Amino acid sequence: MMLATFLQAAAGAALGNAGIALGAAIAVIGAAIGLGKIGQSTFESIARQPQAAGDIRGAMIIIGAFMEGVALFAMIVCILALPK
Repeated sequence: MMLATFLQAAAGAALGNAGIALGAAIAVIGAAIGLGKIGQSTFESIARQPQAAGDIRGAMIIIGAFMEGVALFAMIVCILALPK
């Protein structure tokens, strides 16, 4: 009976760690897709209006920084959720 309880706890911990890793991976993949879309839209916008390139580029950098911050925050939360 004790062995079965121990095995269930070990399996639950392994699934928990896999879930944490999956959460971190989804956060990073989502940020990468978002940054790619921001870059694509920025280059299209600059191609359409070259005179506004500075303003567009500045907005892209700010949005990209916020997106990277959110991804980093999500990864930190996943790391802190690891059992000790």
